[in-house]
Amino acid sequence: MDKLLRQFIAIAETGSIRAATAVLNVTQPTLTVNMRKLEADLNARLFVRSARGVRLTPYGEVIYENARLMQRLDDNMRKSVEEMRVRNERGISIGSGYSWWTVFVRDVLLRYQQRNPKAPLQVSLGDQLRCLDQLLSGDISLFISHEIRGLNAGIGAQFIRLSQVYNGVFVRDGHPLLGAVRTREEIEAYPVVTSSLAESRHQRFFDENWRRQRGETPFGRESYIFGSNSISACLDYLRNTDAFLRISNVIAPYFAEQGIIEVKQAGTLASIPMGIYVLAERRGEKRLEDVLEWLIAACREALPPSQD
Repeated sequence: MDKLLRQFIAIAETGSIRAATAVLNVTQPTLTVNMRKLEADLNARLFVRSARGVRLTPYGEVIYENARLMQRLDDNMRKSVEEMRVRNERGISIGSGYSWWTVFVRDVLLRYQQRNPKAPLQVSLGDQLRCLDQLLSGDISLFISHEIRGLNAGIGAQFIRLSQVYNGVFVRDGHPLLGAVRTREEIEAYPVVTSSLAESRHQRFFDENWRRQRGETPFGRESYIFGSNSISACLDYLRNTDAFLRISNVIAPYFAEQGIIEVKQAGTLASIPMGIYVLAERRGEKRLEDVLEWLIAACREALPPSQD
């Protein structure tokens, strides 16, 4: 908004040039000269001056009414621009598996928003391949997950290893598998539930030669009795059947509150790396690196260290 109009509004609202100087932090001669310029530009007398201060002329009343409208529009414009700047500079869009969200990601983002109350948070929860798809398309800037074995090196996703966990086996309270250490064969005699549904469009992420050489199950051929990308739906199914769900062991305390209990597994359990996926081309961006720093610190507090 024009500086002279802002000064005019201050004089009109305080009732004197002298009082307006304190509001505007300018000298009285400067205001006097600027108001003469404004009157000359508009070709109208705006003030009637007296020993008590100034009052608006009829022309001045018209100018004041319109200047206040212009000021509101200007203030709204600046507020909108600032809110957009905050969204662009401080907003966060990330993906996370259910386990990591429960253990530490939720608390990190809540603390971040307390420090940046106007910064929007976008969180995609669920399957790691869906999150990878969103990362590559630019919908999210990073995601937390297990390391995804057999990815095609050409997709440009960089994995930052932070911890190592294992896949727990979870069943309803009162399930026949509870109460003793169970072998893999005993567990797999029961139907399996999955929260990681394979989608044909995700097959392009994988190096099929790598999978074949290691005897991996062909993409999308995993067997299960029930599958859903909603963890709530999976838990509902578990509560009402003898099926089991494999998912990171770190979610055990949360599941226990839902009546879903971890089965004791026999033997040495395979260690699975977990960490953060980012696009290699975006490393070095300040906002991304700041978010990574907070998440890495929180992960190291909540989970065991990586064995690298």
